[in-house]
Amino acid sequence: MQARRLWFITAWLCLWPKGLKDPRDGSVMLADASPGNHGGLNPQEFVKSVNDANRMYEFLLGGLEMDSDNNIVMLDEELASMRQGRAFLAVFNDKIPKSLPLLEDMALTLEGQKRPLSPTSFETLLLGTVYSAYQARRQQTEKEQHAWMDVLGRLANVTFVELRRASKR
Repeated sequence: MQARRLWFITAWLCLWPKGLKDPRDGSVMLADASPGNHGGLNPQEFVKSVNDANRMYEFLLGGLEMDSDNNIVMLDEELASMRQGRAFLAVFNDKIPKSLPLLEDMALTLEGQKRPLSPTSFETLLLGTVYSAYQARRQQTEKEQHAWMDVLGRLANVTFVELRRASKR
């Protein structure tokens, strides 16, 4: 539940009220008007508008679980069968690193980032944070749980740093 709230708050803050602005020229990169439903599975990014962020929140509220291959699946079959649901799962399962070392590398890279993240990188960061929360809950040993909670905390910290950076623009 906490991971779902973190995702929604982060996505909402990022997109509301006027959208995410490009730091180079101030143009709105993610606006409050979806160009339409995702006509196909976009391998680049899922959230392009506030409507997309709201839809993602709906998917997260519908419930997720991790299968035996460490892929995320939606518990609500109706949402999962929607075109946007399939696009969300494709982005989640194809773009997000699935191993602890890869997520630690991602956290290390993002912690050293001096420039604002691109929308695609920010989305990857958020979904990586959600994935880490699910992995931390899933682990059997305390040592594994702490390792996943450590990377979760690092990714969440990068998220908040990025949000503070975006709010100053």
